[in-house]
Amino acid sequence: MGKKQKVLFLCTGNSCRSQMAEGFLRDMAGGRFQVYSGGLKPSSVNPLAIKAMRDAGIDISFHTSDSLDKYLDQTFHHLITVCDHAKESCPIFPGAGESHHWGFDDPAEAEGSEPERFTVFCRVRDEIQQSIQRWLKTLDPPQ
Repeated sequence: MGKKQKVLFLCTGNSCRSQMAEGFLRDMAGGRFQVYSGGLKPSSVNPLAIKAMRDAGIDISFHTSDSLDKYLDQTFHHLITVCDHAKESCPIFPGAGESHHWGFDDPAEAEGSEPERFTVFCRVRDEIQQSIQRWLKTLDPPQ
């Protein structure tokens, strides 16, 4: 097998959506890709994102919230924005081969009790998982 393709997930805070996407792609096809995530305004990995992913059997507790600046001098086969703000603020990434946009609600903006907010995190987590599954199928069309 040749060199692994590099994938960068990008969102605003690199705290929820891009972290979950990174975790899912590593879990589903990590042997095929080098997977990274970054943010325009990195903060920290949201504890509810960690909990939602743990419920899906994936540990992202060791992930760090990284700035997009860390990756500007690198090339990637795929740049995937997972929020509209990141798409609008970074429409052209100098090192990206193919750019994709998957817009997801920001679960960190959910209101209500912790169980209510956690429900939103789980919904967004499931949407991200489904998007990655669909995307992987486009890379490997049936023979």
